[in-house]
Formats: sequence, structure tokens, C-alpha cells
Amino acid sequence: MNRLPLLSALFASVAAGGLVAGCGGDGSPPPAPPPPVATDELPASAVASGSALEAFAIGLAPSDATEPLKLDQVTSFPTSETDEPVALP
Repeated sequence: MNRLPLLSALFASVAAGGLVAGCGGDGSPPPAPPPPVATDELPASAVASGSALEAFAIGLAPSDATEPLKLDQVTSFPTSETDEPVALP
């Protein structure tokens, strides 16, 4: 009778549905990176140069709850008569 075309169409639709169901992801966003650890000490990389200190200071998250940074490791602050001011984000 006409069972063969009906069965092949049914099989094709089930196979296509299985392929489509297997595609994609789980839909959850990737995990957020952990926040930086709050500290009042400057890392050694931040005091390596004036531009490193500026980049570190600009990258700090603003907060009213943290202690001020200890600047005893800084031997000289970045100064220049010719450089343009650093733009804040």
C-alpha cells in the first residue's frame, strides 16, 4: 500500500527535528569575571612607570567603602610638560 512514503516522511521529519534540537547552546550567558580584589597596596607592575601608574589608577573601580591606596612605593609621580592629559573613561 502507501505506507512506505508515509514512513519515510515520518522518519525524515523525526531526524530533522533531532538535528534541530541538537543545535544551539544552553542559552545561559557566560559567567562574569570575578571582581578585582580590594587592596590598599599598589602592585609592583603599577609602580614600574608613570604610564603604568596612570593605567592602574584609571582602571580602579570607584568605591566609597575601600581604604585609600598607600603610595609609599611610588618614587616619583608621572609628570610631563609635553604629554597630553590622560582621558578618563
